[in-house]
Amino acid sequence: MSPSPALLPYDEHNRRLEAAVHPTDWVNPTPEGRYHLVVIGAGVAGLVTAAGAAGLGAKVALVERDLMGGDCLNVGCVPSKGLLAAGRAAAAVNRAETFGLHVPDGTTVDFAAVMQRMRKLRADISPADSAQRFRDLGVDVFLGDARFEDSSHVSVGDRRLAFKRAVIATGARASAPPIPGLEQVDYLTNETLFSLTQLPKRLGIVGAGPIGCEMAQAFARLGSKVSLIEATHGIMPREDQDAANIVKESMLRDGVKLYCCGKGLQVSPAGNAIRMTGSSHDHPYDFEVDQLLIAVGRTPNVEGLNLEGVGVEYDARKGVTVNDRLQTTHPKIFAAGDICSKYQFTHAADFMARTVIQNTLFMGRKKVSNLVIPWCTYTDPELAHIGLNENDAHDAGVALNTYRQDFAGVDRAILEGTTEGFVKIHVAQGSDRIIGATIVAPNAGDMIGQISLAMTHGIGLGKIASAIHPYPTQAEAIRKVGDQFNRTKLTPKVKWLFHQWLGWTG
Repeated sequence: MSPSPALLPYDEHNRRLEAAVHPTDWVNPTPEGRYHLVVIGAGVAGLVTAAGAAGLGAKVALVERDLMGGDCLNVGCVPSKGLLAAGRAAAAVNRAETFGLHVPDGTTVDFAAVMQRMRKLRADISPADSAQRFRDLGVDVFLGDARFEDSSHVSVGDRRLAFKRAVIATGARASAPPIPGLEQVDYLTNETLFSLTQLPKRLGIVGAGPIGCEMAQAFARLGSKVSLIEATHGIMPREDQDAANIVKESMLRDGVKLYCCGKGLQVSPAGNAIRMTGSSHDHPYDFEVDQLLIAVGRTPNVEGLNLEGVGVEYDARKGVTVNDRLQTTHPKIFAAGDICSKYQFTHAADFMARTVIQNTLFMGRKKVSNLVIPWCTYTDPELAHIGLNENDAHDAGVALNTYRQDFAGVDRAILEGTTEGFVKIHVAQGSDRIIGATIVAPNAGDMIGQISLAMTHGIGLGKIASAIHPYPTQAEAIRKVGDQFNRTKLTPKVKWLFHQWLGWTG
């Protein structure tokens, strides 16, 4: 059997990855008795569910048909962040002179070495998600296709697994929109992009969401001529547009050509290239690229499970239907991760799995709606978000007050030349209760965690201001936003009373 596309090129690093997450000599165990949990899918949601349940003493079976670790390890977070790190290093070299450092002419990017480094690091990380590790944790690992036989049994090849509860964690896969001519060309998705060994001189990308923007900037920094096509205006339409515009300007400086408000996109073969035609802002374009990345569209992995046979409702586009406890329409079957969530992030899958553990093993009533889920797009600068933004609040009829600190007023950002971003925090009108935030900064993904902690545990913006932050740091911007809120409490009446007090004590 040929290796998975994620394992190409089939070099020493990818063979090491395969040996960890889908060993070719693996022998499925013989089931004995009934499992407390049968988990289908060994991406993040499935792995966390299986490891957590086994750690509590439950008897657990874990089934995976492809590569353990799922998208995150194999074709998502891990390889993409390895590539982004190389792009940041290249950008640092290119702007070294702004710091008084002179880089010799002729410095080049070795793309093959960049990708080899990524493959090596991915293989280094893979033991954490390996079949052997989970067997050592006490989990029965089955490699193969899972199918519900009835309300109490799952089959994997010639093995029949009896269960008390089951968890569907099969995730989602890349899909493509109906672009005329697309079926006539070879195109990339995130599932094949990281198998490249040669840098495309001209790279076309469809979709200016997180994946499209991250890869557009990374490949531009590594030397590709990148054309990014988006149907809506600008980039990242789900985000605060002040924040998205800062990222857009950074990408444009890196050489990305943006065709937004796109209409009539068509693709066709052009010898060894791919021709792209359409219009942007009503201006026609017609150019060729050497590779095309489709970075929009996800399809839930619901096929082949016999969900109809056990009464589990699903939508072919949205995935498995669950209630607030992540229970499907079958009371003994639950779901977690990308198969059932609009929040398709590794950390969301992780905490959904924790919810499932409590609700399946302990008859808990934990609600997934109580989770406060941040996310981050790892462009440069990064764009991190949590809760409601101004547009969300307006649509929901939520009254808010907004406080903003630009990094142009933060000393650490000035010294490092990273002054373009900001911290914007929204509070419920008339209180300091945080209901959302957006951060644009080189390390925004790290910084948003402080806001997530505050929102999760009900810590108000005023209290953040009273927490001492080291000087000088980028995160000091968050404290400065808290100071802004506290100053609003100095109303004219309070100031008058204070002045009267000073006069009396003087």
